[in-house]
Amino acid sequence: MKITQSVLLVALSLYLVSCKTQQKLPNYLQTIHDTTGKGTVKVPELRIGKNDLLSIQVYSASTEPAADIPYNLPASGGGASGPGSSTSGGYLVDAKGNIEYPRLGTFYVDGLTKDELAAQIKKRLTEPEKLLENPTVIIRFLNLKITVIGEVNTQGSFSIPGERVTVLEAIGLAGGINDYGLKNTVKVIRETDGQLEIGKIDLSSDSLFVSTYYNLKQNDVIVIDPIPRKAKKADQDVIIQRVSFGLSIITAVALLYNIFQ
Repeated sequence: MKITQSVLLVALSLYLVSCKTQQKLPNYLQTIHDTTGKGTVKVPELRIGKNDLLSIQVYSASTEPAADIPYNLPASGGGASGPGSSTSGGYLVDAKGNIEYPRLGTFYVDGLTKDELAAQIKKRLTEPEKLLENPTVIIRFLNLKITVIGEVNTQGSFSIPGERVTVLEAIGLAGGINDYGLKNTVKVIRETDGQLEIGKIDLSSDSLFVSTYYNLKQNDVIVIDPIPRKAKKADQDVIIQRVSFGLSIITAVALLYNIFQ
């Protein structure tokens, strides 16, 4: 009987030690104030990078039927025909930053905006020979995606149908930050000109909106770190599991002892 009471006393002590006051976490935009009618939103234009997939459509003001068809040809066989060339889904920018466009040749596109690339294509369509009458070029990103990992409810990569996404929208796509995620030190990993950069933003502060990382770019990775008490809780859980296993053995031995004494 004394052994059983001792076991219960030890278990109760472990339970009380593991139960501590929960640290209050900051909320989203906790320090923000009413800014109705103030300021303007500046959205940086996306720039084309290596491995981007582009949709390029050319239209002409020519009255000749199907005058622009030769410049909208899919790749041979309907599949990828090599780096930098046309695919059934678009034009893949190769490792050198080039795309191969039907009848117009190679374009170096790495670092260009969509408007800058469109201007280059228009120039080749009109100079030195006018291939199309008053051409219009429409370019879209086909592989705009972001990745959210860490303490969110749904980790993963998310395709963006439009061409603009904010860090708040991205976290919303991931189901929001869970109870163990830090909102004031969110990391954004971004590749710029072949160099990796890591920025930190505070989702609880109004400084969020002026951060370089508020508007995301293609292939950005958002990392939500766990709060310190999660790691501590994990260690406590391991200790409690081991102690519980040991107590189970002691309890079993105590019962056998009481039965056979």
